[in-house]
Amino acid sequence: MESNYRYTKVGIMTVQGTPLIPGQEAPGFTLLDATSTPVSLSDYAGENVIVYFYPKAATPGCTTEACDFRDNLNSLKNAGYSVLGISPDEPAEIAKFAADQSLNFPLLSDPDNSVAKAYGSYGEKSFGEKTFIGTLRSTAVISPDGKISHLEYAVDAKGHVSRLREELGV
Repeated sequence: MESNYRYTKVGIMTVQGTPLIPGQEAPGFTLLDATSTPVSLSDYAGENVIVYFYPKAATPGCTTEACDFRDNLNSLKNAGYSVLGISPDEPAEIAKFAADQSLNFPLLSDPDNSVAKAYGSYGEKSFGEKTFIGTLRSTAVISPDGKISHLEYAVDAKGHVSRLREELGV
C-alpha cells in the first residue's frame, strides 16, 4: 500500500508527515475522552492549551510523564494553560489509566492516529533492538489564537514538564 506521508528525520525518530512549526495553525480535532465524550480542540478556543502525545497508557515512560503533568497541573492552570493528553489507547484503557494514576486532566483516544499524524507525532521509533511505527512522544503548545506557539519532538518523559514550564516561563 502506498503511503501519502512524507518521512522526516527528527532527532532519533522518523516522522510520517510534516512536523509542525511554531506560528502554524494548530490542526483541529475531535476525539473521545475516557468517558467516550467527544472533546474538540475548538472547546479550548481563546485559551492556551498544551497537547501532548504519548505512545501507550500505563507504560513506565507514559506514566512518568502523565503523573508529572498531574503534579504540575495547578501551576500550569494558574498560568493559563489547559492540558490534553492524546494516545492511541481506547477510552476504556485511558479511563483505567486516569483512575489508577489520579490524573486530573483529559486524556483523549486517537485509535487511528489521525491526530498524531496531523501533528507530526507519528512515525518510526526504536525501542531496544526493535524498530516500529507508532505515536511519538511530543508536545505542542497552542496559543489563544489557535497557532502553535511551542513544539517539542523526541521528548524525554522524565523531566519533560519541568523543561516545558521553564520554556513557557511558568
